[in-house]
Amino acid sequence: MKNKINQLKLGSVLSYVSMLLNILVSAVYSPIMIRLLGQSEYGLYSTVSSTIATLSVLNLGFSAGYIRYFSRYKKDNDMESVYRLNALYLIIFSIIGAIAFICGLLFTLNIELIYADGFTASEYSTARVLMLLMAINMATNFAFTVFRVSLTANERFVFSRLISITLTLIKPAIMLPLLFLGHKSITMVVVTLVIGLALDLIYVLYFFIVLKYKFVFRGMDSAILKGLFAYTGFIAMHLIVDQVNFNIDKILLGRFVGTASVAVYSVGYTLFNYYMNFSTATSGVFTPRVHKIVNANADNPIEQRRELTALFTKIGRLQFLLLGLLITGLIFFGRPFIGHWAGAGYDNSYYVLLLLAVPCTVPLMQNIGIEIERALNIHKFRCVAYFIMAILNLTFSIIMCQKYGEIGVAIGTAISFVICQGFIINIHYQKRCNINIIHFWKNILSIAKGQVLPVAVGITIMQLANMSNILMMFMWIAVYTGIYCLSVWLFSMNKYERELILTPVRKVFNILLRKNEKS
Repeated sequence: MKNKINQLKLGSVLSYVSMLLNILVSAVYSPIMIRLLGQSEYGLYSTVSSTIATLSVLNLGFSAGYIRYFSRYKKDNDMESVYRLNALYLIIFSIIGAIAFICGLLFTLNIELIYADGFTASEYSTARVLMLLMAINMATNFAFTVFRVSLTANERFVFSRLISITLTLIKPAIMLPLLFLGHKSITMVVVTLVIGLALDLIYVLYFFIVLKYKFVFRGMDSAILKGLFAYTGFIAMHLIVDQVNFNIDKILLGRFVGTASVAVYSVGYTLFNYYMNFSTATSGVFTPRVHKIVNANADNPIEQRRELTALFTKIGRLQFLLLGLLITGLIFFGRPFIGHWAGAGYDNSYYVLLLLAVPCTVPLMQNIGIEIERALNIHKFRCVAYFIMAILNLTFSIIMCQKYGEIGVAIGTAISFVICQGFIINIHYQKRCNINIIHFWKNILSIAKGQVLPVAVGITIMQLANMSNILMMFMWIAVYTGIYCLSVWLFSMNKYERELILTPVRKVFNILLRKNEKS
């Protein structure tokens, strides 16, 4: 039990280390990559990537289904069933990988039908190669899914986060020299494919050597397949909705406007993606915990409600403390940062970023609710609501992108976030998910009082400070961050949240003190 708790705590810490490192590395790597590729090829690369990414819906939510069945078998110490589950998933995802490759091949052969007049002749030539290589990468990624998802099911968060940190460092270290030598997007995809295969091999070795797992193909229960489809069907619909909300925009821009518009949108979306990742860094490690709470209190809805609300609120508070700093920072410093980071020609990326990030803040605080729904097997409502909103979003974006370009498609996505994820889903949490959402929002509002002073300071800085110099910009960011942290420490954080910071500080201080005493 102690080891599992350490995995959760250290896994959460390493998740944020990975996120911070990813942003720091990207702050150096991405602008160089964008400039070396050029706006046209960067837009082309982003468009093709988004098109292939739509094939990720073939996952059909099976990864979440693995954790659900694994949790049941592990609770009963039924390892033979776990091994059969491994075999079933190896077969399922190998088939999905083959289907993904075939779809990618069809995309490659019919690429002119997808993008119409959005590309030039030379861009089409490059796009075909990119599409085929990315299809191969997608297929292999699916084939090795069982080896990765088994780590999450076993709560081996430390190892998986260390792999993520390693990938963050290795990828740009290989890419940058090749870009400086004149290589372009095709080489980037080849490097991604090779690194991905190497990491998959590491996961395979960990699966067999450390976890000591195996595949048992005899006696597989075909009834599990029926249960999987029943459980994952609406999760699959949710995956489709995510593709509409986040990837279809680039495809629409590539078809109706051109690669330059895709590049501008992609810069805003890239920064938004980092913002999203901060919220999932902590909540992701609590997925097995949610399933345990639901299963352990299946016959006690009152206790289940108490524990789910406590977990939902605890994680939501921590995320809002961080997201509050990030979203206000993006508002006050996003425009000059993008100017320094991406260069000239990306002014509209700031508006794309805010249109995506601001309305998405509420669902990002509450993303553990998705896992609660899945554990309770009541995720149907969310998926239906999201599907309807995605259709409206797609329709609106098609119309808006032809008139307002990248800002138009961002507006379509923003509207869907506000209506569906902001209002409808919160009502769903209260009525169906056994979560006291009123208690949650009272806690969030108690945090907001510590953010009043930083926001006032941020507005003043935004209006009066000169941030044309990058060093001055980072100085003002540091000043704002310091004021924000001090204010929320004094007026927003509770004892538990302060102890999360003080405990590791005390440990480091004690270690240093002991070393000084010995010397």
